[in-house]
Order: sequence, then structure tokens, then C-alpha cells
Amino acid sequence: MKENQTDKVKAVVLHDSQPVSLAEIQARIYTVRNIQVMIDRDLALLYGVENRALKQAVRRNLDKFPDDFMLRLTENESNQLISSGVSQIVIPPGYNTGGTDMFAFTEQGVAMLATVLKSQRATDVSISIMRAFVAMRRFITANAGLFQRVDAIEQRQMQTEQKLEIVLDKIEELSPAVTTEELFGTGCVWNAYTFLCGLVRRARRRIMLIDNFVDERTLLLLDKRAAGVECTVHTRFSKQTELDFEKHNKQNAEIKKIQLPLHIHDRFLIIDDKVYLLGASVKDMGSGLCAVSEMSISPDVILGLLK
Repeated sequence: MKENQTDKVKAVVLHDSQPVSLAEIQARIYTVRNIQVMIDRDLALLYGVENRALKQAVRRNLDKFPDDFMLRLTENESNQLISSGVSQIVIPPGYNTGGTDMFAFTEQGVAMLATVLKSQRATDVSISIMRAFVAMRRFITANAGLFQRVDAIEQRQMQTEQKLEIVLDKIEELSPAVTTEELFGTGCVWNAYTFLCGLVRRARRRIMLIDNFVDERTLLLLDKRAAGVECTVHTRFSKQTELDFEKHNKQNAEIKKIQLPLHIHDRFLIIDDKVYLLGASVKDMGSGLCAVSEMSISPDVILGLLK
């Protein structure tokens, strides 16, 4: 078959005299529909012809490219290959890629392609490609046992993670729930601190603390909340307190502060939609006899009285 003038190479010979390395070819062998293939764009550039010319030659000889020799990729398959980095060879300026449709050639299809293009370059490159396909098959065969062991390890890891998740769920189910009220004797600072930490960790949306006296210990406890939980502190603060908040918020999730408009005797901790009455400031909990109890009133009632 005579080459049409438009099918000839146009200064796009990528490897005119240099041999194509095995690694370079293997990097361009992809798996589509569980079949190892090479893409028309890569083959055209390796052969030193425009992709448009390669496709025209194939279309004129479709009887030589049955389904087990060549796949016509769907738009979704083409997009997936392109997004995964297919055809990373630098395309010269003015190079015609041959349209948006994409052909994928199996090992047999590559061999047939060389006979259709009828050039020494195509023949030489096709021989290298055949060797690359053979080398990959040998590698897969030689390492089949290793692949199976890796797959088995991954399966066991998944099963272990599932079992661990069940165990953790069971631990959480059997763990004692945070009680609605608690009493702390003088000196029970640690017990009070861990109890308040439990309340803070239960928050899913918001935490609001109403407490006249706040220091860095209070901020540290409020940092125990889950990611994404908003936190606001209503307190009476000085310049030093403002500075503490400012320094904290530069390095940690923000804790908002609101100046209390009046003196508040009791302290309140709002966790989502629950209100807890605190018998002492958070920073002093457990230093003296005090209690924490859950209230039945709505947070809106407390917040409304602050205005």
C-alpha cells in the first residue's frame, strides 16, 4: 500500500535514530478491561508518525484489527486514562493527535500495526514492544506468588481493622455513660477535670461556657473538643485574658470570647442542647467541695438572661 502524502512524517520523529528502551515502552503499557494495551498516541509518537495518519491507516485496514487486536475506547475510558497521566511524551507544536477518539492495541494489534504502516522504524519499534510485553508477562508469572501473599496480607489487614472497629464499638457501648450529676470532694481536682473532659468530648456541634473566671487551664480543657465543634466563652476578661485568648487562637482552633454584661454567680456549661450547672469555675473544679448537675431547661433560657 502506497503512503498518502498526508500520512508522511512531519518533523515529529521522536526517536529517529535512538533505540526505544524497554522501560520507556513498559511505562506506556496500560490495563484496560483487564487487557494489556498500548494507546494510539504513544504508538504514533514512538513510530514517528502523526496519530491522524496512524488512525487513517488502521481505518483503511479494519479487517486486520479484530476485537482481540484493537479496542475502541469509550469516552469514559479515554478520560480515565488521560487523567491518570497517559501519553506523557512531549507532543511537538502543530502535531495532530487524530481527534478525541482513542484506539488501544493489544500485543497482536501492535504486531499487525507494523505491517500496515510498512516502515522500518515501525518494524523495529514493534519488535521492542513485543519484547516489552513478553518481559512483563514473565515478571508477573515469576512474582505471582508474591502478589498473592501481598493480597492475602491486605485481606488480613482489612479483617483486623473490621474486628478492631467492632471491639472499639463494644467498648464504647459498655463504657459507663457520663452521669447527669457528680459531686467532687475537696482535693479531687483530677476527678473533676476528667469528668469535664468527658462532657467536652461529647459535644458534636457547640460548647458554650458561662464562667466569670477563665484562665489557660480552662482553654486547655476546652481544646479537648472534637474537630469542627464551635466553642464560645462568656466571661469577665481583662487585657491579660484577651491576650491569652489571642495567643491561644493563633495556634489552636478558635475559642470565641464574649464579655459578660453583668456579674454571674453560677457557672454554666452548654454542650449542644444540654445545660450543666457548675458548682465552681472550671479552673477551680475539685479544689473545694463542688458539684456538676444536668439541668432540664433549654440553653436559650440561659443565653436569654445574659442580655
